[in-house]
Amino acid sequence: MRLLKYLHQPVYAKRLEVLSGMIASHLREGDGVLDVGCGSGQLGRAILDHPSRPSKLTVEGCEKFRRGDELIPTLQIDGHSIPAADGEFDVTILADVVHHEEKPDLLLKEVVRVTRRFVILKDHVPEGFLAFQRICFIDWAANSPYGVKCLYRYPSAAEWRRKFTSLGLEVVEEITSIDLYPPVLNVLFGKRLQYFSVLEKINQA
Repeated sequence: MRLLKYLHQPVYAKRLEVLSGMIASHLREGDGVLDVGCGSGQLGRAILDHPSRPSKLTVEGCEKFRRGDELIPTLQIDGHSIPAADGEFDVTILADVVHHEEKPDLLLKEVVRVTRRFVILKDHVPEGFLAFQRICFIDWAANSPYGVKCLYRYPSAAEWRRKFTSLGLEVVEEITSIDLYPPVLNVLFGKRLQYFSVLEKINQA
């Protein structure tokens, strides 16, 4: 497990660089952002440090299992309940979180509730040769060193879109192939296995 952590570090650094840039491009000056399932808060910190981020940005996280050394202010989640008011955050982020959830629909509904403008989702889709097997391997390799449970459930892009419609979300941007990792690993575990979607709330009170 220690070796996996060591090997994962440069891969995760590349992931942070790519994702933080993709997310920052959709943020506005003064936005309040919530990173759901933020872990140690590295993605939130990378967004705050990104050269193209807008000014006066705030990024918080929330976690079921807080580590205590998060790099951004972090809320404690009790089950699927986020301790925030309706529409409290301009943008919420779900980066490789939903496929770890036992009851993903409950979490998604709660995320939509606390979001005012955009939900930004990054996850995996089983597209391509031996796609499911490749996703399972990278999921296990990235999470087992940290004790994160893998459920190995990955909706297709079409299934994601149906979920979005049922939640009152409209796709603003959808990217179905991402160069997320260093070159060799990207061929095996990036590209079409990676899914990114920016979603706008259309059913607002």
